[in-house]
Amino acid sequence: MPSMIVINDEKTDERFGFWPESRPVEVLLQYGVIPLDKPRGPSSHEVVSWVRKMLGIEKAGHSGTLDPPVSGMLPVGLGRATKALGILLSYPKEYYAVMRIHSSVPPERVRDVLQEFTGEIYQRPPQRSSVKRETRTRTVYELEVIEQRGNLYLLRCLCQAGTYVRKLIYDMGEVLGVGASMVELRRTRVGPLNEREKIVTLHQLYYANSRLKSGSEQEIRDAVLPVEKTLGDIKKVVIRDSAVDSICHGAKLAVPGIVSLSSDIEQGERVAIVTAKGELVALGKALFSASVIEGMKKGIVFTTDRVIMLPGTYPPMWKKERANIAASEGSP
Repeated sequence: MPSMIVINDEKTDERFGFWPESRPVEVLLQYGVIPLDKPRGPSSHEVVSWVRKMLGIEKAGHSGTLDPPVSGMLPVGLGRATKALGILLSYPKEYYAVMRIHSSVPPERVRDVLQEFTGEIYQRPPQRSSVKRETRTRTVYELEVIEQRGNLYLLRCLCQAGTYVRKLIYDMGEVLGVGASMVELRRTRVGPLNEREKIVTLHQLYYANSRLKSGSEQEIRDAVLPVEKTLGDIKKVVIRDSAVDSICHGAKLAVPGIVSLSSDIEQGERVAIVTAKGELVALGKALFSASVIEGMKKGIVFTTDRVIMLPGTYPPMWKKERANIAASEGSP
């Protein structure tokens, strides 16, 4: 894990905000993500609608659509956490697929073709897709046969977001010369969210919500992850409590408002702006590298792109006319 560069020393005020794992349930349901096990049949939009009605919340959204016949990991963001779901779109995704080849070929030949489709590939989205049908490049990081029975192959695929596994299988069938089609597909991982560690079915979520209504919080806490669990390896910038509310209003971040930051941040890189308690405040972009920022005493160094935390969570400590340069003076 990259080290952190300390810019300013400051202790967090326990009167404001919450440590992510200790949020009250009503706050967790506004800053939480459910690693939902989408069943085959309904659309991703339908599943999110069911979750919203089940939990009685106004806003919910998903990251990375799964077609109705596809099952598996569908991250569902709740409330303010929907604003952070874009992070997950940049991470690799893992799938397990059942491929049927239309005529028998030696298994060694199938494995050879899998190797040909590992790495950077060219792919044209299928006709039934939500994006423009233009040839584009995608990266397949890992592609392997897990099991074979006759002309059926169970494949594991770790690939870049936006890769169409059904089209990948079709293209491999063309190279094999016998044709191939996808029988079944399941997504098992989206970035840091992995079904081997945690995944929640709709039935489990319904039970957890019914237990919550009966006074037991543990089940819903087991089902809903703090949004911070979805950050993965994104670089972080820890800010002073006194700078939080300005950032919540979309202000840019200056050096005096920073407590510490990841030592390997590069210019132009996306970062997570967090409180000293680890709460996600916003997503931003670095105007300078960490090594340059370390030698600066003042000046704006991060822009704010997506605000996650609700304004007023921390008290405003800057005068209104200075809110557009968060923490530029380093004192209230």
